[in-house]
Amino acid sequence: MCGIAGFTHLKKGPDPDRIWEITRALIHRGPDQQGVWESADVSLGAVRLKIIDLEHGDQPMTSGDGDTVLVFNGELYNHMELRRELEQAGHRFYSRCDTETVLHAFLEWDLEAFRRFRGMFAAAFWTQSEKRLVLVRDHMGIKPLYFARRRENIYFGSELKAILLHPEIDRSIDLAGLADYLSLNYVPGPRTLVEGVEKLPPGTWLESRAGVVNRGEYWRLEFNPDPKRDLESAKDELDGLLRSAVREQLVSDVPLGVWSSGGLDSSTILHYASETARGRLKTFSVSFQGRSFDESQYFREIAQAYGTDHYEFDLNPGADLAGVIEDIPYHSDEPSADAGALPVWFLSKMSRRHVTVALSGDGADELFGGYKTYLADRYSQRLRRLPTGVLRFGERTARLLPCSNEKIGLDYKITRLLQGSLLDPVEAHFFWNGTFSRGQQGDLRNGWDVPASIEAGRRGRAATGLSRFMCMDQLCYLPDDILTKVDRMSMAHSLEVRPPFLDHRIVEFASRLPENLKIRGGRLKFVLRELMKDRLPRSVVRRSKEGFDIPTHHWFRTILRPLLLDTLNENSVRESGILSWPAVDAVIRTHLDRRANLGYHLWGLVVLFLWMKHWGITAPVRAEEHQAIPVVLRSSA
Repeated sequence: MCGIAGFTHLKKGPDPDRIWEITRALIHRGPDQQGVWESADVSLGAVRLKIIDLEHGDQPMTSGDGDTVLVFNGELYNHMELRRELEQAGHRFYSRCDTETVLHAFLEWDLEAFRRFRGMFAAAFWTQSEKRLVLVRDHMGIKPLYFARRRENIYFGSELKAILLHPEIDRSIDLAGLADYLSLNYVPGPRTLVEGVEKLPPGTWLESRAGVVNRGEYWRLEFNPDPKRDLESAKDELDGLLRSAVREQLVSDVPLGVWSSGGLDSSTILHYASETARGRLKTFSVSFQGRSFDESQYFREIAQAYGTDHYEFDLNPGADLAGVIEDIPYHSDEPSADAGALPVWFLSKMSRRHVTVALSGDGADELFGGYKTYLADRYSQRLRRLPTGVLRFGERTARLLPCSNEKIGLDYKITRLLQGSLLDPVEAHFFWNGTFSRGQQGDLRNGWDVPASIEAGRRGRAATGLSRFMCMDQLCYLPDDILTKVDRMSMAHSLEVRPPFLDHRIVEFASRLPENLKIRGGRLKFVLRELMKDRLPRSVVRRSKEGFDIPTHHWFRTILRPLLLDTLNENSVRESGILSWPAVDAVIRTHLDRRANLGYHLWGLVVLFLWMKHWGITAPVRAEEHQAIPVVLRSSA
């Protein structure tokens, strides 16, 4: 695992210190080795967390003739298979590291090499003789890659800070991105919250030749369910795919463990890992002792069943919650209003004391239908048959329910379901996990009127039924919320996290499953539960998903109240120029007075303002300058 950064300077020489400054800013991603490569046209930097072949593989890595240079972040799990093919074609290797395989694959097959890769990765290739830069990102967006264009030059990096450190980049907030953030709790790609900075979409590449840019896809998520697929054959195929993916992702020259929540997904990964791993596995968990959503009994049962060396951290008000929350904006770069970032921070910190690599169960919910929001999509479809007046009356009545201190109490669920049932089905699906609907943003915005796009998710319209929403989650929520959160919080502690469920072969398998093998009645992740029902403890297979975040509603009324009021004060809000103070104050007072549970709304606002303060992000001069970022893709074939 590594961090990469670079920029072209085609019409002027490089600033001799800048690439080192940017590279050092990523050192948490790669504390074991740092290096740079410069020419008159480009500066490249890389930091390395050594996982495979600890003695070799330093970056940047150059070809034998010195003409092509690579900086690479991630892991290529099928690199030995590709290496054998390349050796037959005449290539010679001098290490066991996958970075060398990536470089030789590009030299042999150019853009077509990306179709052969299996792993999680972001990479940049520079060919000096052609003044050609190629950027590429893995199939599902597990590894991040940001870039910006200024005239003929490209600036890129694994984290947004690698771009913000350039004086050519204005630190102005993108209002369309902000509209999305307020609705969704994250910004769907390719947009970011900084004007003119983009995320390279998963499964795509970008090429710049002497300043002329082309973009294309090497892989695309397609939903083609086979209605004739039966349960037994699906179980058999999934069993083989999981066994293969986990076996490949256990390869490491440094200590490795498994994140365990005691839920179906992480327990499945632990099961397959235990079949292959040599010696006792280490497992890591976060508890919330004394809370109704504490999962201790389940992950302890799993740890005992598989005989792991088990470690756990209890996340409670005695931890330095406010201090960590104030640290998060530096590492997250672009704010995410996912409160799950806090337990992932503590989980990563604890894990890194014992291992360098951890396997996770991320991705299974999006692939196999594990979120209760899919049931909400189904229920709301029925509720929309009622007259709008009846729904509005029900929503007003639900707001009279007492506000609970639960993480997600019955009052919150009922109110949210009724509010979402008044929205368009696509907006409603995002609303279940989001905060402010587009209508609710009206008073919050300080005189600007840029619509929330949510356009990235509308590509899910290619699918039908609940598959449509799962497709949208895989295109948006997974890469731009879940995977972003895990990458930033884990890499803040120099920990590599691998999600075997997101092997693109498993993703493709899931996209071909009919809906009734994912959700049957009220049973979520049906095929996965059926596969594991005789392998895992019954208590694990049968229990519902809890969700990995914090009791935001309660903590903002208690332990985090000082942070809330200090961050969202009148001066800060008015000086930002982006939000209306009376509207923000109304949200705060409504929550503190227990008239509604708005903890998730407030979390997003707190993280946003901490981020703006840390990075010096300002409001744009004119909102009308913010236009949609065009994304034109062409095949690499």
